[in-house]
Amino acid sequence: MPRVPVAIMKVLGHLPRAPRALADRYATRRPHPELVTQPHPWTRALGLVAVVLVGAWLGLLVVGNVRVPVGPMNTTMTLRPSLTGGTKINVSPLGALQFASHIAPVRLDVNVDQLDPERAQALVDHPERLSGLQEEVTQDVTDGTLDLALRSVVAVVTGATALGLVVYRRPRRALAAGGLALTLLAASGGTAYATWNPESVLEPKFSGLLSSAPSLVGNARSIVTEFDVYQKELARLVTNVTKLYDATSTLPAYAPDPSTIRVLHVSDVHLNPASWKIIASLVAQYKVDVIVDSGDTMDHGTAAENGFLDPIEDLGAPYVWVRGNHDSRVTQSYLEDLKNVHVLDDGEAVTIRGLRFAGMGDPQFTPDRSQAPGGDAANELAGARLASALRDQKAAGTPVDVAVAHEPIAARKTDGEVPLALAGHIHQQTTEVLPYGTRLRTEGSTGGSGLRAVEGKHPDPIQTSILYFDRDTRRLQAWDEIELGGLGLTTAEVRRHLVEENQPGAPDGESASPSASP
Repeated sequence: MPRVPVAIMKVLGHLPRAPRALADRYATRRPHPELVTQPHPWTRALGLVAVVLVGAWLGLLVVGNVRVPVGPMNTTMTLRPSLTGGTKINVSPLGALQFASHIAPVRLDVNVDQLDPERAQALVDHPERLSGLQEEVTQDVTDGTLDLALRSVVAVVTGATALGLVVYRRPRRALAAGGLALTLLAASGGTAYATWNPESVLEPKFSGLLSSAPSLVGNARSIVTEFDVYQKELARLVTNVTKLYDATSTLPAYAPDPSTIRVLHVSDVHLNPASWKIIASLVAQYKVDVIVDSGDTMDHGTAAENGFLDPIEDLGAPYVWVRGNHDSRVTQSYLEDLKNVHVLDDGEAVTIRGLRFAGMGDPQFTPDRSQAPGGDAANELAGARLASALRDQKAAGTPVDVAVAHEPIAARKTDGEVPLALAGHIHQQTTEVLPYGTRLRTEGSTGGSGLRAVEGKHPDPIQTSILYFDRDTRRLQAWDEIELGGLGLTTAEVRRHLVEENQPGAPDGESASPSASP
């Protein structure tokens, strides 16, 4: 046998140890087990729950609501995550009612979007349907709740599955998220069913303007025991807005006259939300240049009522306002921050659309029982301060055309200092020429005495006026008194009045009516 070279034998001698050397070298390259952190099972579970909750919430936001007609109203029902559960009914712009209807991590939100004029008018035309309104509303709510439950299941499962797929990028993990979402929703529904408390409707929590509802309509338990009486009042409230719309739409419109400045005088709205629709309609029909509000726009002057004022910005004309005895300094401060609003106080004057206005806020705030009212003496002093400011304006060469105060007692003190003074407070339209030549126009309640309209046997009418001024002389030429039937009534009346010097047959005068006769 030939001899193998020594070098080759050395190489072959190392072959048995080669696999061991490769294994040792590979072992040095592998990461040490202690350096790889494996997620804790609880961490993975919490992450999955977070994905499920966020995905479910997003799903509810996107598609988890239904529009449901409930009686004469259009509503939107939605499920929302909540720590306390319950039911919340939003009635814009009045506020909200909350009921402790159940204890579960979901809350039922019901938004009352609008009143359907056709369905409401059907109740007006066929009052016999009111007897079945309760059953109709109950059926509508039941149908809407079932529809909402099905839609919420789809929304929650879809949202959680979609987000799980985005986060984990594994179909099995995504399906697990969807399954967990369905389980949690079913558990929430079961908890809500088990803790359902129908008696919660007897103890609602009010917010916003509705915080005064208990004092307006009485104790909730008395509503249950005297349901027939309250059903009639509820029917009036439900149909009132529709009737007011119908009455306003029949008001005669006048042809615009470029030489005339039109001022809409309103007063004592007292939180009636229907007033804003009426005012906006009159602004459009009569081509109003300026709106003057002589106060008592609010009822209690609380900060909770401030949201009621927001529609003023969209009425279509500058809004001049003075504080009434139901308007607080909080109310005044809020109005000062609204666009297109001019708050007058302490005799301050402002020129708008060619007319110069000056006003004085009511010195009393009667809802505050902690302060003793000053009575007529306080208003006489305020009127004297306003008259002094008017004299200063005249001396400065900037005479005022219209003075505005809330109480007629204060406005009377401006006699002889201004051609026209406007006031409110007494909820009745009056006109008189004071001894020194100032004409005092007192407006009625443009809110029909507001939310308290149901208290009296005969509801107050809704009253307002259109004042016509000559653009050159800035003097009042004529005015139209507009009166709409109050709560539950459908009458509408417009009365034209001319100032004495413009009446037919007056010396050196001819009819200067600024627009066509009605």
